[in-house]
Amino acid sequence: MARNDLRPIIKLRSTAGTGYTYVTRKSRRNDPDRLVLRKYDPTARTHVLFREER
Repeated sequence: MARNDLRPIIKLRSTAGTGYTYVTRKSRRNDPDRLVLRKYDPTARTHVLFREER
């Protein structure tokens, strides 16, 4: 089960408060902390920060 241990599925939730989420995988080796990415939120119609949700 090395696939699930090394690259788990995570949810990225919008910080704009719209409740929009992205689902992706991340590398625990390269990003051991919570991931923060700037992505497009179609509900807010702008780019906002998305934080990893566990």
